[in-house]
Amino acid sequence: MSTLTTQFDQKVDKSDLWRRVFGTDRFLTWSVIVSVILFVGTIVLSIFDSRLVTGAPVWVKPMKFAISITLYTGTLAWLLSYVEGHPRLVRWIAGLTALGFLVEYVGIFIQATRGVRSHFNVSTPFDATIFSLMGSFVMVIWVMNMATAVLLMRQKMNNRPFAWALRLGLLVTAVGAVLGFLMTNPTPDQLSAMQAGEVVSIVGAHSVGVVDGGPGLPFVGWSTAGGDIRPAHFVGLHALQIVPLLGIFVNRRFRQRLSDGRRTALVVIGGLGYLGLVLLLLWQALRAQPLIAPDGVTLAALVGLVTVVSVAGTAVFLKK
Repeated sequence: MSTLTTQFDQKVDKSDLWRRVFGTDRFLTWSVIVSVILFVGTIVLSIFDSRLVTGAPVWVKPMKFAISITLYTGTLAWLLSYVEGHPRLVRWIAGLTALGFLVEYVGIFIQATRGVRSHFNVSTPFDATIFSLMGSFVMVIWVMNMATAVLLMRQKMNNRPFAWALRLGLLVTAVGAVLGFLMTNPTPDQLSAMQAGEVVSIVGAHSVGVVDGGPGLPFVGWSTAGGDIRPAHFVGLHALQIVPLLGIFVNRRFRQRLSDGRRTALVVIGGLGYLGLVLLLLWQALRAQPLIAPDGVTLAALVGLVTVVSVAGTAVFLKK
């Protein structure tokens, strides 16, 4: 049996996940620990602080980001543990990612304390500086994500299904992250105001076709009145966890039944199908359509995506 396959069995089946997550790099370890503490802290703060920002409790956004940072940094540490022969580069990737999230969270926390928006807020030079710094360091995080993907693409792995699950998870996550920058574009109303020489306090929006802060889904706040780019952004980012889990499932469930190549094909089909879902959610949002109210065209596209993935997966099973 291949070396990586043996390592995979030992380190997943023997529950060595925690050692991989918390033993890869101290910066990522502390990032995970601190974000968990901050999550608990935002729960406490939300109990005593009832202020609202764009219609939502002020500490909900820091709470959501604490959850996201915990998942991202923990998963990245796990992924980096599979990179061999580049310890210095792994430390740089881990350190810059942790720094990027630190800057982003500090910005969000400061603005929540002040009771103002953290994203898209250019009301004052201070607000604009915070928003700009956050955006710059998000780009750093994205570059580190791509660097990890390149390292794993170059890494020789004998367990091909699992290897491609890791790689595709990172690549689809990179697409999901880029979608966040679409939200920084001025809305038509904002653009018209700027062209007319007016001073605007907000540049960018989560929603499409409606104003941010309107009716939305509980906790996440995704618009129920118009389009919202956040669902596509959210689903794309969590490919970092979902696609590798698909690789683990395929390996465990079909190792005896399917060849290495066929299991790899299933992972690739699943990863590309997941990317298709991200793009479908984006297309729906850009058409100013609420996530929970898809029209017939969107539903038809979803059925088509599911059909293509199902047929391709079935063909892999039936292949002689």
